[in-house]
Amino acid sequence: MVEIEGNNTATNGPILIFDSGVGGLTVLAETRKALPDASIIFAADQAGLPYGTKTEAEIAARVAGLLGRMSERYHPSLICIACNTASTIALDMVRDALEVPIVGTVPAIKPAAALTKTGTIGLLGTQATIRQSYVDRLEAQFARGKTLLRHAAPELVAPAEAKMRGKPVDQAAIQSAVDGLLSQAGGDAIDTVVLACTHFPLLTDELSNAFGPKVTFIDGAAGIARRIASLVDGNSTGSVRSLRAVTTGDIDEFRQVSSVLSSYGIDHIDQF
Repeated sequence: MVEIEGNNTATNGPILIFDSGVGGLTVLAETRKALPDASIIFAADQAGLPYGTKTEAEIAARVAGLLGRMSERYHPSLICIACNTASTIALDMVRDALEVPIVGTVPAIKPAAALTKTGTIGLLGTQATIRQSYVDRLEAQFARGKTLLRHAAPELVAPAEAKMRGKPVDQAAIQSAVDGLLSQAGGDAIDTVVLACTHFPLLTDELSNAFGPKVTFIDGAAGIARRIASLVDGNSTGSVRSLRAVTTGDIDEFRQVSSVLSSYGIDHIDQF
């Protein structure tokens, strides 16, 4: 379960799943389970990667501008911002600008608070996500009486992207993120970690090895998919299913993940 925001009514057209890179594939996978016949466009803003080190103004302007142009080109029934950083910063702006349902995702603090046995939760996100007042409000609303330890781990985005390209994962980056939580006062009591970036679940195996068996990981992909399914209500399904990806970055570089995209059902890649 995850806290999701979205508009109310979808029209006919593909679902557009947008992320800064390939992390949003975790959302795509769950969306395909919930809506196996849906047409989906996966949009990766590789030219803007990484978002987590940018300013709020830079992220808001880029996301709103890109989604505006993508909406005009693809006429989606629904847009999912499958990026915690972009959602916590630009979701309201995009919803105000576009007449299409927008689903965003925020750190899954609520289910983590319900799951923890020790009362101590770790949260890994990008720098931009960690510093948002939105996270403060989620903590106050859903984790009252719990301890939430936060750590900005932008260094995990590159290993996630590398893993999807069949390249070695930087184990030092994994350990740095883990140490960033465990070294904090009370960090040894962490039993639940919120992965507050859609890239991070791609590294669950590596993070699990570093944290050890006592830690459970929470991400929002399944909850996002349920919200998308409830809003689409059949409007993105039809006799001909289409699954494709677009990138704002170098198309040849993006083709390095073509085998991974194929494993998610995507066999067609375009330049945006």
